[in-house]
Amino acid sequence: MATSLLQIRVDDALKDEAAQVFDNLGIDTSTAVRIFLKRAVMENGIPFRMTLPKQPYDAERGYRAMVEISDSSAKNGTSDMTLDEINAEIEASRRERKAANQ
Repeated sequence: MATSLLQIRVDDALKDEAAQVFDNLGIDTSTAVRIFLKRAVMENGIPFRMTLPKQPYDAERGYRAMVEISDSSAKNGTSDMTLDEINAEIEASRRERKAANQ
C-alpha cells in the first residue's frame, strides 16, 4: 500500500495539548490522525469523540461516600451480613411486595 505525507499547520499550544491528550490515551498524534481519517471514511463524516474527563477523579469524594455507606450499614445492623444474607432479604422483600400487589 502506498503512503502519502500529510502536513497540516496548527498552533504550537494546540499541538502540545492534543499530544498530551493522545499520550494519556496511549497513542501518538500520527496514530490519532490515522484513527480519525479511517473512522471519517467509515462514517462518511466527522466520526466520533475520544474524550478524557477534564477534571481529575476525586478519590477523596469516593472515599467519603464509602465511609458514609459503611457508617450507615453499621447503624442499621447490616454491616456484618454476607452477600447470601443480603440477597435472601432482597428476595423476601420482593416476594412480600408481589404478594401485597396481588
